[in-house]
Amino acid sequence: MQQTLRHQHTAFQAFFGKRARFPRFKSRRGKQSATYTRSAFRWRDGELTLAKTATPLRVVWSWPDIDPATLDPTTVTVSRDPAGRWFVTLHADVPEPAPLPTTGKTVGVDLGLTDFLVLSTGERIPHPRHMDRYEKRLKRYQRILARKQRGSKNRAKATRKVARHHAKVADARRDFLHKTSTDLVRRFDGIAVEDLAVKNMGKMRSLAKSISRTGWGEFREFLTYKAERYGRTLAVVDRWYPSSKTCSVCGHLLASLSLGTRQWSCPDCGSRHDRDLNAAKNIKTAGGLPVDACGGDVRQQGSALLLPPAKQEPSTVKSRIPVLQGGE
Repeated sequence: MQQTLRHQHTAFQAFFGKRARFPRFKSRRGKQSATYTRSAFRWRDGELTLAKTATPLRVVWSWPDIDPATLDPTTVTVSRDPAGRWFVTLHADVPEPAPLPTTGKTVGVDLGLTDFLVLSTGERIPHPRHMDRYEKRLKRYQRILARKQRGSKNRAKATRKVARHHAKVADARRDFLHKTSTDLVRRFDGIAVEDLAVKNMGKMRSLAKSISRTGWGEFREFLTYKAERYGRTLAVVDRWYPSSKTCSVCGHLLASLSLGTRQWSCPDCGSRHDRDLNAAKNIKTAGGLPVDACGGDVRQQGSALLLPPAKQEPSTVKSRIPVLQGGE
């Protein structure tokens, strides 16, 4: 209770200091958690004993590479999600990881709906579509839940059943995003992505359902903190940069390009482009990342860089200035 009051006091201080919004109070139906400081728990030989409990908690350790007996946590958070699962989170001081060795490679990343991402190297990672496997079952459980009387035990059971299936989808999506972002950070010294307004894109009635299932925002967060942690460079290109409509060979800019057009030919140089691959190449160029052939070290400590949509390295072609079709 004391720690909860400290959190509330900190939240109101941030609000009155105009650093945050008005504090939101927890819902009884949402995630529940309690934080224990050093004086309210005991961690000994990898066993956790909370205040006013006689025996240690039975905890299943989920980090096989770390010996729990060697940790010295400062705080412990015990939480329960809407699916009824319990978690124990330890907060401990650990040394910063060493930067990853340089690979001399950079890449541009284009996020999409058909393929989750397309790299400027030509590699495609298809969308896993985790929600599609559970959607039919979830609809049935939602109909069952709607028929239950509010406040009854049967409604509480049906609510947990729906929450468990949503938790399976969320866990599978988070696992995919972690593995994909980690793979990119390990393979490339510099990564260029587009600054997508995911919240605004989710308001499009025709694509809102598909966009909300992709996890683009969470993927961007994972890339940001992993690039900073392991000494990589993350370049963020302006969202208004016409990456799909610009020819990656000569720089010609089309006047318009519909979403249904997946391939197009440049009227200036005649190059045939795949829409997503061409966008990934242009994002890499606009991100100002060095070419792979130079082998230079592009690692940079710090947060992601928001770069303007402009080419920042010497060009090997005669012109890279986008020109509208028709000579305007």
